[in-house]
Amino acid sequence: MEQPLLKVKKLRQDAILPQYGSAFAAGADLCACLTEEKMTVPPHETVFVPTGLAFQIPEGYVGLVAARSGIACKRDLAPANKVGVIDSDYRGEVMVALHNHGNEPREIERGERIAQLLILPYLAVSFACVEELEETDRGDGGFGSTGRK
Repeated sequence: MEQPLLKVKKLRQDAILPQYGSAFAAGADLCACLTEEKMTVPPHETVFVPTGLAFQIPEGYVGLVAARSGIACKRDLAPANKVGVIDSDYRGEVMVALHNHGNEPREIERGERIAQLLILPYLAVSFACVEELEETDRGDGGFGSTGRK
């Protein structure tokens, strides 16, 4: 099956195009495009890591920037906003707001994979205020209401 084409503009010569880590990976890796060899992320702080890339995401789609499990679980580094949103009309550089959740400084190296990009369709809706919502079996049961298996 032929993959759709996503237009990407390199804003710096050494920027690395996103790549999928395996044949069935949902997210393509985003890499740090640093002017220096390394960048330090102090404990409990957030830094903006440039990718050197801008995207032309098709109308009706959104780019989601998510954590990479390896650096999130092993090095305490994950996007500060949990999931970043790239709207289809945004044409600026994609930056990853990387937060250090740990107690030790962490380093990011030039070219290192720092997050992953997912391209997904979305549904834009109109909002209407109503007096009642349709009933369901779950109702207003929230956090933990469906039990633990």
